[in-house]
Amino acid sequence: MKKEQLIDLLSKLGELFRSLGQDAEWPGFEIGLTEEEYGNFRELIAREHIHNPWFTKSAIQFALNSLADMLEPTVLKPFSDRYAVAEQPKRVGIIMAGNIPMVAFHDVVCVLLSGHIAACKLSSNDKHLVPAVVSVLQKWNPEFANRIECHQGMMKTMDAVIATGSDNATNYFEQYFGHYPHIFRRNRTSVAVLDGSETREELENLGSDLFRYFGLGCRNVSKIFIPRDFNTDRLFEAIVNYGEIVNHHKYANNYDYNRTIYLMNSIPFLDNNFCIFKEDEGLFSPLSVFFYQRYDSMEEVNQFLETHNQSIQTVVGAGFQALGKAQLPAIDDYADGIDTMEWLVKI
Repeated sequence: MKKEQLIDLLSKLGELFRSLGQDAEWPGFEIGLTEEEYGNFRELIAREHIHNPWFTKSAIQFALNSLADMLEPTVLKPFSDRYAVAEQPKRVGIIMAGNIPMVAFHDVVCVLLSGHIAACKLSSNDKHLVPAVVSVLQKWNPEFANRIECHQGMMKTMDAVIATGSDNATNYFEQYFGHYPHIFRRNRTSVAVLDGSETREELENLGSDLFRYFGLGCRNVSKIFIPRDFNTDRLFEAIVNYGEIVNHHKYANNYDYNRTIYLMNSIPFLDNNFCIFKEDEGLFSPLSVFFYQRYDSMEEVNQFLETHNQSIQTVVGAGFQALGKAQLPAIDDYADGIDTMEWLVKI
């Protein structure tokens, strides 16, 4: 399959993602699926929460819209043109995480664009969406049968590995796959830096960075730096519209548990009945809890960011990425700071 043909098909896939992400009715055969096939995909999205309660319809739709942005022809082609295609195709194992919907699909796109074969080890938490997308690509062009594979069991034959997981999982990756060329991604989280000049709208946007995907993504903010004299009521008032999140039973269980633990141990915290703000110098906060830390100078903040650089995915706020944009990475905003495409071309 020529590179130009691949880009055209991936762009077409982006159009499908956009339509599904907007929950649109079948737009016609130009979408590349029959009305029945399109309806089955919509039904899959609507019912996925039965298999994984965290994968709500709105969460999946947001993920699809985000991927659609990456697959726009005006984005995909210039990105692809920056890189050569590997001279010899290799089987690249992609050990997928399952914390948010289709979180590893960017790796699949990179493997395909670099000329390799994507051998996907599906997460047990996300084992329906990626195969559904692969079946669409294979329907459009049978050559994809030799370019993308989906596995639920262990993969034994590969030439390189991209794996994402917890710090404990990475130890396992090192043991079993360390002899292959590899990219192993560990636990990361994100940080917000406020300077006190934020408008109500900007603080509302921060709510998206906090609560999107229930806070399960590495791009979700778990730590907030605020000036010494910052009134936390401003933040609570701005995020009040996210209160319905506590109606999700798994999120509510985490909220109730953490609140109980803090109360039993007489640990001070701020509470608004759907999330907890705890003053803490740590970086990784429990689900439903956000750490905040007051600062007197940006030097303190920068020192923290430098010290924890290997554990921070992105930073939003004053002088950094815009608030509300943490979960909207650009196509070349690589998950771990390593240029995946450059690495793939050289393996």
